[in-house]
Amino acid sequence: MARPNQRNGRGDGRGEDYSKRRRSVGGDQVEGRQSVKELVFANRRSVEQIWIEETVVRKGIVNEIIEKAVNRRIPVHTVSTRRFESAVRSEGSQGVIAFCAALREVELSDLVTSKTNPFLLVIDGITDPRNLGAILRSGELAGVTGVVLPSHRSALVTPSATKTAAGAIEYLDFSLVPGIPSALMELQKLNVMCVGLDLNGSSTIYDLPKFEDTPVALVLGAEDKGMSRLTSERCDIVAKIPQFGRLDSLNISVAASIGMFEIARSRGHQGS
Repeated sequence: MARPNQRNGRGDGRGEDYSKRRRSVGGDQVEGRQSVKELVFANRRSVEQIWIEETVVRKGIVNEIIEKAVNRRIPVHTVSTRRFESAVRSEGSQGVIAFCAALREVELSDLVTSKTNPFLLVIDGITDPRNLGAILRSGELAGVTGVVLPSHRSALVTPSATKTAAGAIEYLDFSLVPGIPSALMELQKLNVMCVGLDLNGSSTIYDLPKFEDTPVALVLGAEDKGMSRLTSERCDIVAKIPQFGRLDSLNISVAASIGMFEIARSRGHQGS
């Protein structure tokens, strides 16, 4: 059980600085019962080992994880509370951690050409991994097929993000790009309609055209500042969510959910 040692030379799992791993999407430490369950059931990437904290009762979803792991010949280890807590990197890990291969990155163009009607999520400058995780969870449910993340000044898929995403990362494709404005230019060359979500939008999210047969990307800005000027200028449409109360703005993950499901509706998705 040497995985944390291999990561940072300390053996406690906390010495790794995710901010230095800017050329990797991440996702190689998955925490939380639902997240680990989706990891082992999706079977899209290799899992090195699973840790279960010694006080966890082996029933329900924990049993499902163990049974599937045994079927896939993934080692499952019961570890002491002290050792488990030294490795955990998110709040509310629920006593389960999986160490696995990092998420596979794909080329930006492949996010478009590999799908018949792509629906992309472009994230520019969101720095809180819990916000990122919540957005990814909603995105998967809204039918998002691919996610574009900048390699700098933005949260990547850390353990905290994987916990909040509750397994959504296992069903999404990711592309890591040097800059969002240039990525939007490339997407437009691939005939993707780029829709920015911003308080200063000239129209509302409810006035968007239908996207039944049109590849579309929803572009989100940072939690505090929104989209950068250049990112906004590169969007085909910048739309806002109408607000009727006294507060200044919605939480970014809530705003993103409203935007993604409105686009899903405009694409003709009726849901189940």
